[in-house]
Amino acid sequence: MDSFGVYIHVPFCATRCGYCDFNTYTPTEVDSSHAQYLDALERELELAAARGLPAADTVFIGGGTPSLLGAEGLGRILAAVRNTFGLADGAEVTTESNPESTSPVYFEGLRDAGFTRVSLGMQSASTPVLRVLDRQHTPGRAVAAAREALAAGFAHVNLDMIYGTPTETDDDVRRTLDAILATGVDHVSAYSLIVEDGTAMARKVRRGELPAPQEDVYADRYELIAGTLEAHGYSWYEVSNWAKPGGKCRHNLIYWHNRQWWGAGPGAHSFIGAQRFFNVKRPEKYAQLLSDGILPIQDRETITEAEAHTEAVMLGLRLKEGIPAGWVGAGARDVVDRHVRAGLLQADERLRLTDEGRLLADGIITDILAAE
Repeated sequence: MDSFGVYIHVPFCATRCGYCDFNTYTPTEVDSSHAQYLDALERELELAAARGLPAADTVFIGGGTPSLLGAEGLGRILAAVRNTFGLADGAEVTTESNPESTSPVYFEGLRDAGFTRVSLGMQSASTPVLRVLDRQHTPGRAVAAAREALAAGFAHVNLDMIYGTPTETDDDVRRTLDAILATGVDHVSAYSLIVEDGTAMARKVRRGELPAPQEDVYADRYELIAGTLEAHGYSWYEVSNWAKPGGKCRHNLIYWHNRQWWGAGPGAHSFIGAQRFFNVKRPEKYAQLLSDGILPIQDRETITEAEAHTEAVMLGLRLKEGIPAGWVGAGARDVVDRHVRAGLLQADERLRLTDEGRLLADGIITDILAAE
């Protein structure tokens, strides 16, 4: 059987970052406590597991800021998953954490609870860049948190970085990479900043208070990041993710391989059978429905074979392993050949992005799907 994952969404944040459009709430934006959330979450996991779903090969707690719940609250979530779905032998169990809400005692508590992996939101080692992103931690805190997690016994620690922030320089990116390399973590995720409509950052860009991100800058920064990480023993396995041997995030591979997962928590998305569905977003409504014994599903759709194919190509081509060449329809073969001649794709029994192709991955994938 393919791997099965459980995703838990923690919707709470101490403050809102200017670039974020996730389903998150600060204390002034929600009339729901952490205790109410945890009670409701346990009930959702009970109802979901009663549908006969398999034990979890991976668990990923994201947000929001899961570390606001502390090691005790996160341990309670993991215990609930263990007591409902169950954990497969050797399960990977990850939680995201913000550096400013962690400590050595916190990481020791996570290890004692059974977590195997930590993902830390570093974003940048530059104080001005962190200020533009409205992040609360200092540059050194993310590095210290990574070292604390490693010292607590975590073999698998990820640091997230964001590149392309308005006002960021090449030297800012180099300093961030130097800081990451100094920690010895085994996984790095690097995402280009996307200015999402409706965010505080989008409003600042629209008013001219911040310059808009530039596509050519994204490409230059990506090459700098990839070249540096790959020269220091990290291998890319997805366009935005690098790992040392044994360090790949197994939970995210479930998404990229289009496998099945249950998403619990306000606004969480699930993919079970041929159905994709998502929960109500507001924590108050989420808790109310579950107190009445009702799964808090807001909407659902059945994925057609054509949609499943589109998603498999879209996700699979972002992976280093690529996709079987036979997945691409006859109508797109001329497009594939053109990208091969341009040095953007490798084609034999599989289609794979070249190093240059990684810079243009979204456009290449769009071209192929449009031609089909």
